[in-house]
Amino acid sequence: MAKSSGKVTIKKYANRRLYDTESSTYITLDRLAQMVREGREFEVVDAKSGEDITRQVLTQIIVDEEARGSTMLPINFLKQLIGLYGNSMQNFVPQYLEAAMDAFSRNQNAAKDAFSGNVFADLAKRNMAMFEDASRAFTGKKIEKSATDSSELDQLRAELAELQAKVERLNR
Repeated sequence: MAKSSGKVTIKKYANRRLYDTESSTYITLDRLAQMVREGREFEVVDAKSGEDITRQVLTQIIVDEEARGSTMLPINFLKQLIGLYGNSMQNFVPQYLEAAMDAFSRNQNAAKDAFSGNVFADLAKRNMAMFEDASRAFTGKKIEKSATDSSELDQLRAELAELQAKVERLNR
């Protein structure tokens, strides 16, 4: 059965079971966590009242992950977060945390882009070629310059400039 790209409705019943209305099957919190990682959009509603309980279910997934030992939330962060409940700043925290996570995600994607592909393999090949050239120079073998060497050097300079630009973007 092909999955739609729209928002999936998950119904939570009183017996704590979760029902995926798209696939017409019962699912687990682990499956919901996988859907989050896949970027799937969903909402969780109470089957009886129709109330949106997505926030509570997502929080339960985090609690379960932390209980399994996949700790990601530092104790001081949790204490600060708890301390903000009822505080005058409480209304600003969700937007701040969302903006911080968006920035983190953008930085993570920029790092992936900067180091994706065969950048390191290409660097290793170039380093090996430079080592061979240096070896020939020390042994007295004549190194012939060609138009290919010049264009290769220009290409290396362009790639170096591109990598420098990516690193600068990461540092912002």
